[in-house]
Amino acid sequence: MNSAINNLRGAFFSHSILTCTYEKKSFIIRNRFSHQFKRFHSSMGKHLAHSSTNVNGEDLPQLFSVAPMMDWTDNHYRTLARLISTHAWLYTEMVVAETIVHQKDNLDRFLAFSPIQHPIVLQIGGSNLKNLAKATELANAYSYDEINLNCGCPSGKVAGHGCFGARLMYDPKFVGDAMSAIASNCDVPVSVKCRIGVDDRDSYNELCDFIHTVVSRSPTAHFIIHARKALLSGLSPAENRNVPPLKYEYYFSLLRDFPEIRFTINGGITCISQVKASLREGAHSVMVGRAAYNKFSSPWNTLGQVDSEIYGASRIHFSRRQVLEKYQIYGDSELGKYGPNKPNIRQIVKPLLHLFHSEPGNGLWKRKADTAMRHCTTIESFLEETLDAIPDSVLDSTLPIIPPEEEGVFFDKTLLPPPYKSCQVPGLCVRV
Repeated sequence: MNSAINNLRGAFFSHSILTCTYEKKSFIIRNRFSHQFKRFHSSMGKHLAHSSTNVNGEDLPQLFSVAPMMDWTDNHYRTLARLISTHAWLYTEMVVAETIVHQKDNLDRFLAFSPIQHPIVLQIGGSNLKNLAKATELANAYSYDEINLNCGCPSGKVAGHGCFGARLMYDPKFVGDAMSAIASNCDVPVSVKCRIGVDDRDSYNELCDFIHTVVSRSPTAHFIIHARKALLSGLSPAENRNVPPLKYEYYFSLLRDFPEIRFTINGGITCISQVKASLREGAHSVMVGRAAYNKFSSPWNTLGQVDSEIYGASRIHFSRRQVLEKYQIYGDSELGKYGPNKPNIRQIVKPLLHLFHSEPGNGLWKRKADTAMRHCTTIESFLEETLDAIPDSVLDSTLPIIPPEEEGVFFDKTLLPPPYKSCQVPGLCVRV
């Protein structure tokens, strides 16, 4: 195995194609799984040409993205995600503007990423215009593909003590000014991730007022809409992801009332079939959260279908064993990179823990992993100690082909609110 690892080390960072051996099994590894890109079906993607980036010569629209999630969408998870999907847009964890400003001599720890992670969006949080502008200026050097402002997190630490996140929806004028400051200090598009409302400010017209105000005060042309409102007191962050009802009708009404703006739908979408259904209904793009990593799904099952099912790319037949080989090289190169135990084995292994969700041997693998994380000093030794719990048939199997599904109804069109006719924010123009 050591010779295979040495051979793979160069391939991981040079994006080359090679043949190697792992436990007496030969296979071909491609770091960039496909350089072919087919235009998505016109019914799903014809209106998306203005929202894309160029990656390795491919014009890659933001049809599918993985949501920013604190303690999850870090460098380690994003590396694993990119090994599985070359097309999905990845978002960072939220990075607080003050952290960037105060850590300007240690920015790599918070902002650096491998070039293979493109397309990638940096999400920042904060409520101080000066710091948001300065943080964006510092982050601009890292060449993210988009900068996003968090206006949707309901956590007490963020929306309460921090006075940003979802609480910013109470002050759309400030959000507009913040987005103007962010856009003035970067060379890439900017966007806002928000809820459909906050507390008792949850009418469709109030959501439209928020959108209209931000757009009128900044060059923001992309909003990610979590189709639930946020309750800033009485519910935990987890409950805020499940208790307030989903109102997809608000999202689809925004498409009607703001045709010049791009909207991404988020919230309650848990599988590729639902992603495809929302795109068929006219959604500009779709953002998936915990279904891309958690114990109820798997990054393998979700992300593994994105390139072929959403982007129409040729299917590439790679296995979880191949993904793990490449991730191991990354992981061992990262251990202790920022000082003793920064990052550590547990942090780097964390994204792998749901890779075998619902597969034979998964329970034993989890138990062995918990033990191995306590004493292993490399990712190589961790995998050697744990992977015998997973049958070869699982490790070497490729992604199954999803059978065509019947076209169902994604949301109830009879629930669409009346068109947004006038701006309710004093001092702003009337929309006709």
